Amino acid sequence: MRKLAIAVMSLCLIFVAACGSAGNNEAANNKAASEGNKETATNAAQEETKTEDAKPVKLRIYSQYADDDTKLPYDYAVAELKKEMPNVELELEVQAQDDGQKLKTYAATGNLPDIFQAGLDIITTFKKSGNILELDAYVDELGYKDKMFPSTMNTLVAEDGHTYAFPYAGNEFALLYYNKELFEKNGVKVPTTYDELLTAVKAFNAAGITPMSLFAKEKWPTVALYDMFVTRNEPQGILKLNAGQASASDPAYKEAAEKIVELVKAGMLPKGATNLNYDQAAALFHQGKAAMFLNGQWEIAESTKQLGDKAGWMYFPGKDAANYEASKYAFSGGGGPGGYAVNPDTKDKDLAAKVAAFLSLKYAEYKFTERGNPLVATKVDKAIITEYPPMMKQLSDDIAKITSTSSFAWGLTDAKFKAALEDASQSLMTGAYSAEQFIEDVNKAVPAAK
Repeated sequence: MRKLAIAVMSLCLIFVAACGSAGNNEAANNKAASEGNKETATNAAQEETKTEDAKPVKLRIYSQYADDDTKLPYDYAVAELKKEMPNVELELEVQAQDDGQKLKTYAATGNLPDIFQAGLDIITTFKKSGNILELDAYVDELGYKDKMFPSTMNTLVAEDGHTYAFPYAGNEFALLYYNKELFEKNGVKVPTTYDELLTAVKAFNAAGITPMSLFAKEKWPTVALYDMFVTRNEPQGILKLNAGQASASDPAYKEAAEKIVELVKAGMLPKGATNLNYDQAAALFHQGKAAMFLNGQWEIAESTKQLGDKAGWMYFPGKDAANYEASKYAFSGGGGPGGYAVNPDTKDKDLAAKVAAFLSLKYAEYKFTERGNPLVATKVDKAIITEYPPMMKQLSDDIAKITSTSSFAWGLTDAKFKAALEDASQSLMTGAYSAEQFIEDVNKAVPAAK
């Protein structure tokens, strides 16, 4: 009986073990099936996401597209975008040459493109109406500030500290050109200080040569000349006056007016300078009748064409040798916020912002490498293809060294102040207008501090 009981118990244990084993296998199988289903579901979700990502997306874009200087960079940027984001298609509407009126109409009627080019005027107007997307988060996410030159941050960040467009165009500059041959033949030192500039003015007058040609019939060059003097001691120049953060009687501004009066009375400018247009003033310089000439950096091409290696541009003279070195890279001129902006009501803000940023970088890349234009807002790590003339090469080499920029007259935002400064600076060129009168007239229009 005992043996029989043991045998029965053994059979039961084998049965239980078998049952347990079958149960464990079934659980394992169920678990594997469950995990397999999860993996299949995950893969399906990933494939669905990829499919979603790959779905064609069409974005309307409003951009300049009028000549080689605008068509070629745009086409290049779009081609590069197709490589980076092949599912994105841009539907181009060519920007009208109407000072932004069509774009403003689009905004008013709720028909803004997803991406559009915006300058200071559009940014200022659309900020108030809520028709432009603030891009600060995307600037941080994309590391856009790291792609900017220190001297071009003013094209990225608006006065209120926010970003509304990704820039591609850099600052423009007022330059003082000079005829190297005239300086050498007449034994005149290229001036680095105010005193040396005054000496040069007297020496050229004695030789029957106009010291400096200026088309002062237009007012912006007269503002630029005044600003050049100011920026030797106040890097922000006329911008600080425009913002109501300085007075025309402050030392840097007062001294600038006084120096111009002194130099004009010494014969720095041709007679009737305020009646000279560009063609007349440029002819004096191009024909070797004037030793110096003030204009923007866009003059480089024409002066090179007319004078070849005889033409150069100088760093603006300072108060003394130390000031000259300290202020050498404080440039007069500048730019403002602008570039590709985004409609705040676009369907996919993240995508539109990333496309706008990418286009801006590639637009600048093409202008730098293929158009021979170093005046871009963002750094380019590709070599130039077009050779720069010497003066442009000098400017290109200096861009990364520029410590500050100010503004051209057309970049001033306070209309009353702009008009007053233009009139007063033009009057300074006559020699019949005192520094005291200049200070009084300008201060009447300096806005209250913002």
